[in-house]
Amino acid sequence: MMKFVLAILAAVASTWISLPAIAQQPKELPPAIVEIVKSLKPQRGKIAIPAAKASLDLGQNYDFYSAEDTRKILVSIWGNPPQSAEHALGMVMPAGASPVSDAWGAVVTFEETGYVADDDAADVDYAEMLTQMRNAEGEANAERTQQGYPTIHIAGWAEQPRYDKATHSVVWARDLQFSGDSVHTLNYDVRTLGRTGVLSLNLVSNMPKLNEVRGAARAFAAHAAFDPGARYEDFDASVDRKAEYGIGGLVAAGTGLAVAKKLGFFALLAKFIKPIAIGVLVLFAAMRKRIAGLFGRSEDV
Repeated sequence: MMKFVLAILAAVASTWISLPAIAQQPKELPPAIVEIVKSLKPQRGKIAIPAAKASLDLGQNYDFYSAEDTRKILVSIWGNPPQSAEHALGMVMPAGASPVSDAWGAVVTFEETGYVADDDAADVDYAEMLTQMRNAEGEANAERTQQGYPTIHIAGWAEQPRYDKATHSVVWARDLQFSGDSVHTLNYDVRTLGRTGVLSLNLVSNMPKLNEVRGAARAFAAHAAFDPGARYEDFDASVDRKAEYGIGGLVAAGTGLAVAKKLGFFALLAKFIKPIAIGVLVLFAAMRKRIAGLFGRSEDV
């Protein structure tokens, strides 16, 4: 199954590009796609993300693509609408993986939410949140069907939301089933809190890759850091703006929960979730058939 990803990170070091999918099946990719893939410049090591006043220390295990390269991948290679890349600051993939392979990817974004207090981190009822998400499925799926997208059933948490007070990061994952798919989709989210906002990495893959993607998500949470002055602990209540929600509202917004207001997210989805966040699952679900077709393979392979 060709499931692809959104999200995130990296800088310096490598100008080496691996094209395993093209090397294996050179006649199955359109020449224009081949040229775009060749133009990409993956980087490794510690990557600065100036727009977020943050950095990602990726080491040698992951490739980072710049915002420009991310736009090429999302729009020119994967065929998403231009607005899908509007807020992307970069993308992370496993080292050496090609954007035309079935490897996962993660898109990096930053949202000026204000300072998100973590006082409620231990009090959020995530079982209730899951129930609320499932209750909202019918209405959401009716809209997806009307727009020509597959319906989505929330099978459960692949990893229940977990807040790490040491790194000020929240990690969670959902097990999702798209209509017509026998293999479930895995949607992993990593949120790192800063003084003025939240650095986000969103990964979309499939459930058989749960262990691999879980390891990557936890690595991102541990190695994402804000610059001095922009760190969570640099918050100054006398001058800085606070978000209107806490950890519960942050997770509710990240899951697209329509009833997020019940959990304290008063800004609601329109303000917090940009098109790249709310559209990622349906965009990649639509694209898997196109990418699979390039290789002459079934989407469920």
